[in-house]
Amino acid sequence: MADTKIGVDKEDVYPVEDSDQTDRDSQTDVLRAAGIGIQENDPTEAVLTLRMWVLGVGFCIVASGLNTLYTLRTPSITISSSVVLLLAYPLGKLWEKTVPACDVNLGVVKFNMNPGAFSQKEHVLVYIMSNLSIYVRLGADVLTEQEKFYGYNAGWGFQILITLGTFLIGFCLAGLFRGVVVAPRELIWPGVLSTTSLTTTLHHIGQGDLLAVKDTWKMSRYAFFSLAFCISFCWYWFPDFIFPAMSYFTFPCWINPKSTVVNQLFGMKSGMGLLPITFDCNQISYVGSPLLIPAWAIVNVFAGLVFWIWIVAVACYYTNVWYTGYLPFQSSSVYDNTGAVYKASKVINEATGYKLDLAKYDAYSPIYMPITYALNSCGLSFATLSSLLVWVALEKRHELAASVRRVPQAIRRYLSQPKDTDESDQCLDVPLWWYLVACLIALFVTIFAVEYWAVELRWYGVLLACAVALVFYGPLATIYATSNLKIKIDILCRIIAGFVFENKVLANIWFFDIGYITTIKGLYFAEDMKLCNYCNIPPRKVFLVQCVGMVVGTLSSVGVLNWSLGHIKGICTSDALNGFSCPYSRTHFNTSLIWGAIGPRKYFSNDIGYSALLYFFIIGAVLPIPVYFLRRRYPNSLWRRVHVPLFLGGLNYLPPATGTNYASWAVVGLTFGYLIRNRLYHWWYKYNFVLSSALDSSVSIAGVVIFFAIFYSGASKHFSWWGTTVYEETCDYKGCAYLSIPESGKFGI
Repeated sequence: MADTKIGVDKEDVYPVEDSDQTDRDSQTDVLRAAGIGIQENDPTEAVLTLRMWVLGVGFCIVASGLNTLYTLRTPSITISSSVVLLLAYPLGKLWEKTVPACDVNLGVVKFNMNPGAFSQKEHVLVYIMSNLSIYVRLGADVLTEQEKFYGYNAGWGFQILITLGTFLIGFCLAGLFRGVVVAPRELIWPGVLSTTSLTTTLHHIGQGDLLAVKDTWKMSRYAFFSLAFCISFCWYWFPDFIFPAMSYFTFPCWINPKSTVVNQLFGMKSGMGLLPITFDCNQISYVGSPLLIPAWAIVNVFAGLVFWIWIVAVACYYTNVWYTGYLPFQSSSVYDNTGAVYKASKVINEATGYKLDLAKYDAYSPIYMPITYALNSCGLSFATLSSLLVWVALEKRHELAASVRRVPQAIRRYLSQPKDTDESDQCLDVPLWWYLVACLIALFVTIFAVEYWAVELRWYGVLLACAVALVFYGPLATIYATSNLKIKIDILCRIIAGFVFENKVLANIWFFDIGYITTIKGLYFAEDMKLCNYCNIPPRKVFLVQCVGMVVGTLSSVGVLNWSLGHIKGICTSDALNGFSCPYSRTHFNTSLIWGAIGPRKYFSNDIGYSALLYFFIIGAVLPIPVYFLRRRYPNSLWRRVHVPLFLGGLNYLPPATGTNYASWAVVGLTFGYLIRNRLYHWWYKYNFVLSSALDSSVSIAGVVIFFAIFYSGASKHFSWWGTTVYEETCDYKGCAYLSIPESGKFGI
C-alpha cells in the first residue's frame, strides 16, 4: 500500500485543467491511494439513521443561521464544512457510545436508536445537509438589499418562497447536468478534497498515514490537525480583537497616514494592496482557501490582478478616466458628482414605485463608479461572458457533444430497465423525472412569489432568467470542477433585466437572483453530488437529504436574517457593530441601481464615457482564439496552463475584496501548491488538505466565539489602544481620492 502511495504522480491530484490522462477511469483509485478519498464501498454501513437526521438537521439550522448572520459582516466569516465535520464526529461517537440500541416501531417507519458505529457515510451526509447553509447566504444578500437599501419589506412569506424556489432551481441544474459535470472521472472538484481528507483523518483510516517516515514527519494527520487547529484558534484572537491592525497590516500607511498616493499604493481598504501583508487567515482566505486551488489557476488569477488592477486600473485612475480620480481607487460604493456616496433615495423610493424619477435624477447627479468597480464589475464581466462562450466552443465542444449524445441513451436505458428492479439497490441512480418534477415545483413557487408580491418581475422574467442559467451552467461548472474558482455571469443578468424591465430595480435584483445566484447554488449541489460519488453513498438517499436540507436551511436563514436586521445596532451602515455593514448587499445595491434604476440604455449613452466598456465584449471573444491555437501548436509549453476565462473573470470578489486579499491569497497558495508541493511533496501530500480544514474550522469557530463573547456582549467597548485604531486613521481606511473636488463643489458632466 505504501508503495502505491509513493508512486502516485503529482499531476493526478491537481491535474492541468485540460490534461489528457491516459487512464481517467483510475482517478478515484488515485484519490483513494492519496488518502483524500473514501475507501472501498461497504454496503453494510448505516446511512439514513436517526443519528444522521438529528445531527444533520441540527447542524443545518445552526450553520445556516450563523452563515446568514456573517454574510452581513466584513470581513465575512463562513461556518465552513470543516467545522461541521469536526463537530459532528465527537457527537456521532458520543451517540454511538451512550444511546441504547433499541428498535422503535412507529407503524409507518421503523428504526434503531443506535445502529452501531458512527459511519463515514453518516458523517458525510450530516455534512451534505449542513453544507446547504453556505448557499442560503447568497439569497440573504439580495433580501437584505431589498429591505435595507430600497426599503421594501415583502415579509416572511415572500422570503421563504423565493429562497426555496432559487434553491430548487439550482438543485435541478445540478441534477440535469450531473452526467456532464458530476459523473466524468476527470473532473476532480478540488473543493471536496479537504472534506474527504478530514473525514478519513477523523475516522482514523490508516492509508492516509502510510507515507514513508524518511520522507515526511511521523506525526499522524489527526495529531497535525489538532495542533494546527489549536494554534490557529488562539492566534485569530489577535487580528480579530486584540490587535486588529495585524489584519490591516499596512504599515506604510501608518507611517504617512495623510499621503494620498502612499495610501492608495499600499492600502488594503481602498488602495491597491501592493504590499500584501496580513496576519489574518480570514483576509487571506477571503476568496476561498488558497490551499485547495491548483497552482495553474492561482497564476491565472494573479496575472489578472497584476495586469488589470495594478497596471490598467492604475493607468486609468491617475489619468482621471471616467472622472475616477475624484473617487477612491477602490470601493464597494458608487458616488455622485460631489464625491459623496450616491443617495439612491433621492431618485428612487417607495413613493415612485421603485422606478427612477428622471427629473430628480437629472437634477441630482449621474452615477460615478470607482475605477476598480467599473473595470472589474463591468468591463471584465463583459469580457468574461464572451470568452466563456468562445472558450467552450473551442476547448469543450467535444465533451459537450458527447454529453448531449448520452442524454437519449440515458433515457432509453431508464425506460428499458426491468420493472421488478429492487428499489433498495444502492447502485440505482436518481431518475430524470424526479428532477423534472422538482423543476416544475421550483418554477411554480418562484413564479407565484414574484407575481403575488410587488417585486416587478413577471412570470416570463422567471423563465428567461432560468434560460440564462441553463445556458451558462455547464461551462461554469466545468471551470469550477477543475479550478475550484467561480466565474461571474451576474452582469449579463443585470443587463438583460435592464432592457426587459427597464427602470424597474426590484425586477433587476430578482432576475439577477434567479439567473445567477441559482447557478452558484447549482455548483455547490453538484460538488456535494461528486463528494457522495467518491464516498459511495446511494444517489437516491443523497437526493432525499438535499431536499430536507433545503427546507430546513431556508427556514433557519430567513429567521436569523429577520432577527439580525431588527436587532443589530446600525446594521448595513458604516457605524454598524463589529463590521456588520452588509458589504455584499451594498455591492449588489450599487449594481442594481446602475442596471435596474438607470438602465443600460441611459447608462451607456451618457457623456461620462462608460460606453467604452462595451469593447470588452470583443476583447473577451478574441483572446481565447490565439491561446487555443498556441496550445495546439506548443502542447507542452506554458500555454497549456493559460485559462482565459480565469484571467478575465477570476477577480469576481473584487470589490469588496481588495488587491491585498487576492495577492496574499496567491502568495500562500503558490507557496503550498507549487514550492512545498514540488520540494516537500510527501509533506504536502500528507498534510496540505488537513491544514486547510484546520485553518477554516478554527477561524470559523473562533470568529463565532469572539463575536458573541466580546462584541455582541458589549465587552469590546472597554478595550481600545493604538493597535485597534491606527489603521482607521489613514487615508486608505477613509477612502481618500487622488484629485480634489473643484471649487464649484462638483465634477464631471
